Amino acid sequence: MRVERVVAYIDGFNLYHGLMDAKLGTSRWLDLRSMCTRLLSAQQHLDLVRYFTTRIRNNPSQHSRQQTYIDALLARGAVEIDYGHFLSQSARCRTCGATWRRNEEKKTDVNIAVRLLEDAFDDLFDIAIIVSGDSDLAPPIESVRRRYPSKTVVVAFPPQRHSGELRRVADTAFPIGRGIIRSCRLPDPVMQANGHRLRAPKGWLP
Repeated sequence: MRVERVVAYIDGFNLYHGLMDAKLGTSRWLDLRSMCTRLLSAQQHLDLVRYFTTRIRNNPSQHSRQQTYIDALLARGAVEIDYGHFLSQSARCRTCGATWRRNEEKKTDVNIAVRLLEDAFDDLFDIAIIVSGDSDLAPPIESVRRRYPSKTVVVAFPPQRHSGELRRVADTAFPIGRGIIRSCRLPDPVMQANGHRLRAPKGWLP
């Protein structure tokens, strides 16, 4: 039986906020490769995990926690990181007229779309798993299915995330169960090649 090659594309902030909304904050020290492997059947092999996120810059403590997690993922291997950026925009309260600056994440959906289409063109996968509930990813999924009908695109919704549009355009779609999330935590500590120990931030494990 032929083994099917799988590449996973993880929308980092969509997953993170899904975990928080589902009160799974003690599972933020999440082993992405293990989680994605749990989504496969026996004749499938996970070749690569692509993790899409944006570096937090305006909050030193959040930046430190995020960097520790990214370093832990890279130390474990077989995960590649794609970075977007935050765009600072002015917002105004319609009631009182007060204004403030807010940061909006940009480029993640575009980065996922580009990688998905490039990997399909380069024939890097038989099955693509999209971990997101962002309906902006519907067009690239439709494009891959139309141009590469032999390939399969699966959407795995993070907890508390869902999109009828993604369910419609994907070959199949399903929620990632809480049990899978809870059973796929990174070891604490994670050891880097230089011997440095990366410990889970406070509250990221039970």
